Amino acid sequence: MLKIGNIEFEEKPVFLAPMEDITDPSFRYMCKKFGADLMYTEFISSDGLIRDAKKSVQKLNIYEYEKPVGIQIYGHIPEAMEEAAKIVNGSQADLLDINFGCPVKKIAGRGAGAGMMQNLQLMQKITEKVVKISKLPVTAKTRLGWDSENLNVEEITLMLQDCGIQALTIHGRTRSQMYKGEADWTLIGKIKNNPQIKIPIIGNGDITSGKIAFENFNKYNVDAIMIGRAAIGKPWIFKEIKHFLKTGEELPPPSVLERVQFANEHLKKSIEYKEGQRAIYEMRRHFNLYFKSIPNFKETRLKLLTAQTYEEIYNILNYIGKIFQ
Repeated sequence: MLKIGNIEFEEKPVFLAPMEDITDPSFRYMCKKFGADLMYTEFISSDGLIRDAKKSVQKLNIYEYEKPVGIQIYGHIPEAMEEAAKIVNGSQADLLDINFGCPVKKIAGRGAGAGMMQNLQLMQKITEKVVKISKLPVTAKTRLGWDSENLNVEEITLMLQDCGIQALTIHGRTRSQMYKGEADWTLIGKIKNNPQIKIPIIGNGDITSGKIAFENFNKYNVDAIMIGRAAIGKPWIFKEIKHFLKTGEELPPPSVLERVQFANEHLKKSIEYKEGQRAIYEMRRHFNLYFKSIPNFKETRLKLLTAQTYEEIYNILNYIGKIFQ
């Protein structure tokens, strides 16, 4: 059984990855509804937290029904990361995660996120400071390496373990790959089965079905798996995976009518948690995928993605439901 700090999980748990502009409270609500065992907030800038920036501080909001939840922070200045960890101590989070894996240029390019994989001395200093000051169990998330010539994640894992982190998530791509190509779990499995490595290893990358989750659990012996982009517009993937892990059978996909109900529930939660039109605008990426692969849907999808009010969207969703009843 996996245990991180005082949090115990059932066998073969399935986690929701932290994703910027995605894993907000409304999306986490939907993923929890379908059985996510642990969820992470959107990642939070350490600089934004210590400056008390509104957007950063809002990301600390956690609700009792969604626990356990981890807060992920990123940055490249040790003192700022230390101060941010102090602020997270005062939140309702159950875990504190350090982002050593974000590949986007504006973050990795200045040495934070995956950029830290090129500066292990700084990574070590930051981790030691955060672990020392944190009242919460500290975990981290990283990648295989900066590029295919520098696959240093095994060295990083041993170093982070020595620093005191209590679990590590590894995304099976390098920073240079971004999100292209297939995730390679071979090195993840090697790390998990290294007798020197005692901390839990969580595998991440290209888990898109219950069957793939089952295969990766068994082949690579990871302690948990983490779902990222595959959950966008498909929060029921957690239910599908858990069902397959327990029964070896695939659940039928939700009907269009069920998807309408899920999309409407998600929208209501988004409006509940966000101000003004932001809730409408940020739901569009989810709507685009909630109804993916429905034939002859282009015109209706366009209406859904350009609607400006809840009433408009509700009427469109109602229309979709009636057509596919």
